[in-house]
Amino acid sequence: MVFIGVDVGTSSTKAVAVNERGEILSTGLSKSYPVEMPKPTWAQQSPKLWVNGFTEAVRNCVDGLRKLKEDVVAMGVSGLYGGSGVPLDSNMEPLHPALIWMDKRAVDETRWLKEEVGWERIFELSGNYVDPYYGYTKLLWLKRNLPDLWKRTRIFLTPKDYIIYLITGDVSIDLSSAGNIGGIFDIRRREWSKEAMNILGFEPDKFPEKIVESTAVVGKLNREWAKELGLKEGLPVVSGGIDAAVATLAGGVTRMGENTAMVGTSLCWGIIHKGDDLDWRLVNFPYVLKGKEYIYSFGGATTAGAVVEWFKNLTCVEDIDEITERAKKLEPGAEGLVLLPFFMGERAPIWNPDARAVVDGMTLTHGTEHLFRAVLESIAFSIRYSMNIAEKIGVKLEDRIRAVGGLTKNELWLEITASMTKKDVMILPTSLDAPFGDAFLSALGVGAIEDTEEIKRWIRWKVVKPKAEWIEKYDLVYERYLNLMGKLGY
Repeated sequence: MVFIGVDVGTSSTKAVAVNERGEILSTGLSKSYPVEMPKPTWAQQSPKLWVNGFTEAVRNCVDGLRKLKEDVVAMGVSGLYGGSGVPLDSNMEPLHPALIWMDKRAVDETRWLKEEVGWERIFELSGNYVDPYYGYTKLLWLKRNLPDLWKRTRIFLTPKDYIIYLITGDVSIDLSSAGNIGGIFDIRRREWSKEAMNILGFEPDKFPEKIVESTAVVGKLNREWAKELGLKEGLPVVSGGIDAAVATLAGGVTRMGENTAMVGTSLCWGIIHKGDDLDWRLVNFPYVLKGKEYIYSFGGATTAGAVVEWFKNLTCVEDIDEITERAKKLEPGAEGLVLLPFFMGERAPIWNPDARAVVDGMTLTHGTEHLFRAVLESIAFSIRYSMNIAEKIGVKLEDRIRAVGGLTKNELWLEITASMTKKDVMILPTSLDAPFGDAFLSALGVGAIEDTEEIKRWIRWKVVKPKAEWIEKYDLVYERYLNLMGKLGY
């Protein structure tokens, strides 16, 4: 049996095919696609980019299977956090680009909610905070600023749910995607909040009535798309979920206290727990496994991998391996250089759209290697900060961090993170994190696998341990990071 997992990401789409033992048989990657930024704090994408990326990645993956494509029994799909989602008209045609997770335009709407409704009331109704990051504030922006668009919109679908609609005709949303919209979804009851909808003036029928677990088979591949992708008509399609949570599953997180850091364009450090004591500083939504039982909570950094790209563009450094070797020779703290990585404001757990990046302590003696080490350390700061919040609400963390994503290829960052957090860092030998989790969800969905712990047997780990001589030094550097944030009001 072969299972395909597909992740529709912010910059590209990735697909992977695995067998029932979790062995990778084939992969597919789309060309990169852009984020449209009409104004400095705006970020939107046309759904055509996702459709093209999905098609290209799956085709490449299926072509790599050759004769084994006849053995594909299910496909699961995850996606970026699509913010507002895709507004679709009565013919289910897109009316406007989706305002994605990076978009921060809903500042006035956020202010109105805090002043007129109160963030405490929204948190009580939904289990989440008030911020331009969340989809419901972006939706309020659309309603206020594009009223004709709002009237013409029949329904809003997340990026991956739009793809699933195209290939199956099904209209639904999984629990993790609904919860990550924020404010209008009650994560405690696992249902849309009628009271929150009423406060915002949203019509409930503009959102999917069908809310499912991430393992649910929501439809079957139609004839047109079966031909397009080179797969069998009627192939079961499993709902999947938000990419960060699915990547967390790919890290083997199935029990309370287990956690994963997903380091892509942004950083999401997430943990699963019962949700008995939610903290407004974290983003909270149902997990992709046992979504009616477990809550996934995350914090992190909006710009993580993006900061590394910023560094490369700023310094014209092309050889990351060479600059990494130079940075390795420095002591923890980059000889007095500290970076706050808030390049596009910050979501959980800072919740400050006006926060800006700061490079503190720079002198004429600092070079590119110091700045690069400070960049890597800033991402580890964000993980430790979010971990501390989880511990304060009573979540008992395991003694390790599972890490997935592109930055896990950098050995220095792994050593910094292990030493900063005082925990072993376990990494996958592949960067196919979310698609790998999607493939597992699809296997669960069709009943080919019944034991959720099987994901742990799918994974081959590499372990990076803390460097004993760095631990105490990083405690001091972290205190400086906290003090700097405090002085700036973050």
